[in-house]
Amino acid sequence: MEHGIIRETLTGLLEHLHLPFSDIQVSDDDGFVRIDIASPSASQLIGWHGETLNALQHMLKAIMRTKAALDRSPFLVLDIDGYRRDQEEKVRQAALRKAEFVRRTGNRVALPPMNPYFRRIVHVFVANAPDMQDLTTASTGEGDYRQIVLRLKEENNMQGDGEGELSPVLAEDSDDNGLENLDV
Repeated sequence: MEHGIIRETLTGLLEHLHLPFSDIQVSDDDGFVRIDIASPSASQLIGWHGETLNALQHMLKAIMRTKAALDRSPFLVLDIDGYRRDQEEKVRQAALRKAEFVRRTGNRVALPPMNPYFRRIVHVFVANAPDMQDLTTASTGEGDYRQIVLRLKEENNMQGDGEGELSPVLAEDSDDNGLENLDV
């Protein structure tokens, strides 16, 4: 997708909504387009727990889908002053902490429910990190309760024959996982 058109469209949207910004950078990032907005009023653009940021991202995707006559929305990630990158890092760090629990106990563990974007971050991180190659991930649950289950690769895939529901074991520190303010 043409970066100039994305930048122009987002500029118009922000100006129309009277939302302050000083710069927009568009780049390709591992299979998706990342749009970084610099703003003197970042908290206004982010909103409570990222609600404004998510709404802006949704509107931009819808506009770009219509403009480019796409069958489905493009994979765009909107970030404001590094807010989304910080959340991505929180998710990776939570996966690292849970990985240590899995290795220490041999039990699988579920991360808190999160949206598809953050689940993808965990799946890709575990699959590609050199020090996580002994682990694997799976998504389980439905809708807003869908979560990542992290387990050792040599553990049987499921209970017995590979069919059925996983019953994740939660780590004792599950209340202090650093993801309580994640925009899911």
